[in-house]
Amino acid sequence: MVNDSGQGADGTPGARRKDARRNRQTLLEAAATVFVTSGVEAPVRDIAAAAGVGMGTIYRHFPTRADLVIAVYHHQIDACAEAGPALLAEGPTPHAALGRWVDLFVDFLVTKHGLAAALQADNARFQTLHAHFLDRLVPVCAHLLDAAADSGEIRPGIEALQLMHGIGNLCIGADRDPDYDARLLVGLLVAGLRRPDPAP
Repeated sequence: MVNDSGQGADGTPGARRKDARRNRQTLLEAAATVFVTSGVEAPVRDIAAAAGVGMGTIYRHFPTRADLVIAVYHHQIDACAEAGPALLAEGPTPHAALGRWVDLFVDFLVTKHGLAAALQADNARFQTLHAHFLDRLVPVCAHLLDAAADSGEIRPGIEALQLMHGIGNLCIGADRDPDYDARLLVGLLVAGLRRPDPAP
């Protein structure tokens, strides 16, 4: 539950700043969840309800929908980037870690598809975000692919950006067609990276 007042437990400036960062994080996580299930045009009241705050709190942090969508986009990029090494460390195998990371990436792409509409003509902000996307996520995907190839689970030589483009293409339209299961097809793509079993 976010404290609408933004006051720290002891009322000090440091505590208030810590509360504000935590509040913002809670809002971003709630908005990301709502965007994944309902799209970036979901009512602000739904995000407020998910975060446990009043609508005024959201507007204080994010005056426009574009501000909110961009912040969620940044939040998901960073969370997705940080998840890669953690998933690899957790195992059970590099290929399994890659599959779990791709699931997170698909959630991110659902939100990303509404970004252009939210930004409208603000192409400079879009370009900045796209550069951040490439800088943060391509190396993480490459590391997961390298680990899975080194373990002998998948074919070597698969380029991270090419795989990410393929996943993105499979996700197009998933937000508009409830009968289209992008996750199923993306799962088949990831499964298809495996090395074929040697002939008996």
